[in-house]
Amino acid sequence: MATINYIRVSTTSQNTERQLLGVPCDKEFVDKCSGKDTNRPELNQMMDYVRDGDLINIHELSRLARNTRDLLEIVSTLNAKGVSVRFVKENLNFTGENDPFQSLMLTMLGAISTFERDLLLERQREGIAIAKQKGKYKGRKPSLSPETIAEIKTKFSEATNKAKLAREFGISRSYLYKLAV
Repeated sequence: MATINYIRVSTTSQNTERQLLGVPCDKEFVDKCSGKDTNRPELNQMMDYVRDGDLINIHELSRLARNTRDLLEIVSTLNAKGVSVRFVKENLNFTGENDPFQSLMLTMLGAISTFERDLLLERQREGIAIAKQKGKYKGRKPSLSPETIAEIKTKFSEATNKAKLAREFGISRSYLYKLAV
């Protein structure tokens, strides 16, 4: 039986220090990427690593998943493997026992977390709209120079492998096609 700590921050510049401070563990998995989906390297490694009888400590619900569906799916998958999940901040433990109250709490708290995230994004969009009206929001600076865009357009018509061309310039294929049109 191992104790595992799972820590996630949204960007590489964010600090993980405040999460699970003083919570002892045998192994730690740290993701520095968005929680918008379950495609996270350390989360996937942890899911493969854990065994029956293990305990996973997570600072809070939002560190594991950003939406209720993913939260329920991850916890359910872990519990099916015999792994307990503990959310430290909320002081909640999910063991996989067929406890309707546990299921209700996880669903409700997950829904509240999703709702909070949606409200935050809505306020952010409103703030950006107001700043744009006042001429204070210019948006993100272009990452490619006009010369580079011209070069991409030239190479696009000649390239047989569009994915390789996109990688060459460090952009996505969808953005490559957007630039080329």
